[in-house]
Amino acid sequence: MDRRSLIKQAGIAGVLATGVAPAVHAQAAVRWRLASSFPKALDTIFGGAEVFARQVKAMSGGKFEISVHAGGELMPAFGVVDGVQNSSVEMAHTVPYYFYGKNPAFALGSAVPFGLNARQMNAWMKHGNGRKLMNEFYANYGMVSFAGGNTGTQMGGWYRKEIKSVSDFKGMKMRLGGGLIGEVMQKLGAVPQSIPGGEIYQALEKGTLDAAEWVGPYDDQKLGFNKVAPFYYYPGWWEGGPEVDFFINQKAFAALSPENQAIVETAAAYANADMLAKYDALNPTALKQLVAAKTKVLPFSQAVMEASFKASMEVFAENNAKSPEWKKIYEDLRTFQRDQVLWFRFAEMRFDQFMASQKL
Repeated sequence: MDRRSLIKQAGIAGVLATGVAPAVHAQAAVRWRLASSFPKALDTIFGGAEVFARQVKAMSGGKFEISVHAGGELMPAFGVVDGVQNSSVEMAHTVPYYFYGKNPAFALGSAVPFGLNARQMNAWMKHGNGRKLMNEFYANYGMVSFAGGNTGTQMGGWYRKEIKSVSDFKGMKMRLGGGLIGEVMQKLGAVPQSIPGGEIYQALEKGTLDAAEWVGPYDDQKLGFNKVAPFYYYPGWWEGGPEVDFFINQKAFAALSPENQAIVETAAAYANADMLAKYDALNPTALKQLVAAKTKVLPFSQAVMEASFKASMEVFAENNAKSPEWKKIYEDLRTFQRDQVLWFRFAEMRFDQFMASQKL
């Protein structure tokens, strides 16, 4: 009996029972575009989107493909939220604090000065109220979010001159990753600049910038900042554990089958863990190479740290007064952080301090 005759006589129920037509359950092919805020040269942070796309394709058997586009290819690096919101693309890979100007609460989805470290951020997002609160907020922009990476605690940036006191920030033109840290640095006297990663080197080289922060040794070395600014400070107290996010158009995500939604969530979790592991693996060698190339690696003084903390608290209080969304999420984050700091003071901190003093 041929297949068409079987279908005619047995009906679809009979065909499914015999297993002759599994293609009935096959899902239609899905093709999405992802707009990144990062240049292709950064295989770590831009690469996180590529890792995600490969996982989606593999888990869907090639039925769900996502093309990844670097910052500026489809739209400006800082225009990706608008792109997702107006459905120009289905999704973006970016750092939420880039969009602080839209609403201060965006920064809380990534990093705030003296905020959570990477492990604490994952804990708040997954087992605290973080993801729930952030997605409630992102719904105002027609988006849903998934963690898409973390750099770990970043370095404090590259400077053309040594920072001996807080007064050295006065008048300094400094590239900073988001509007929040810009407001804090303004209180210290700096003049914040917002420039995509791919344009920082030229600005430092030309003297348009006096200082710039980006990520950490591996990425910074690839971009060559040590060639134009010799002083490399730590820690990046404004980015203790910045989360990189996948922003997905709500309607596009809702239109996916439950299987494909699960694939997206699982692939994002894989990319999130992979990025942090990659930075932890690559940063040590890059730092040693930078030191060998005569980079002056220096800590911010206690006075600079304390002045920065005070300025940060002032900005947070101002945001509490002007943004109810910020206030709601910020209060939850700080409540969670108090317990995290209490715990990390014991086993984690003591272990790390001891190991840092040993010769292995």
